[in-house]
Amino acid sequence: MPIPATWSARLLSVMRIVVALVFFSHGVSKLFGLPPFPYPMTPLLYVAGVLEVVGGGLLIVGLFTRPVAFVLSGMSAIAYFLDHAPQGPFPIANDGEAAVLYCFVFLYLAAAGGGAWSVDAGRGQR
Repeated sequence: MPIPATWSARLLSVMRIVVALVFFSHGVSKLFGLPPFPYPMTPLLYVAGVLEVVGGGLLIVGLFTRPVAFVLSGMSAIAYFLDHAPQGPFPIANDGEAAVLYCFVFLYLAAAGGGAWSVDAGRGQR
């Protein structure tokens, strides 16, 4: 039995929250070492960590969803091409699956918005 279309806006919110929580955890790992980040921190990784914590936090609550998701989509694309693509063209082989998925999920959120359960929806922004 298919899920009713009337649930779409709420399920969009659930997807936004879950993806943002996992993305947020990447930044917490980089900036606060919880759990410890396994690579040496570079200035670019500090920038990524700040974007992950701030952007992830904003997406968790659904505030400024479209512009934040657009920026994070670009950040994820840059992460893929700078870190993963040089190791080979296939995401499964270069450990770039997460970066690709974040890129396109955030691109979708930039177009679709935050869903029914977001601060943006409460403020009347579509």
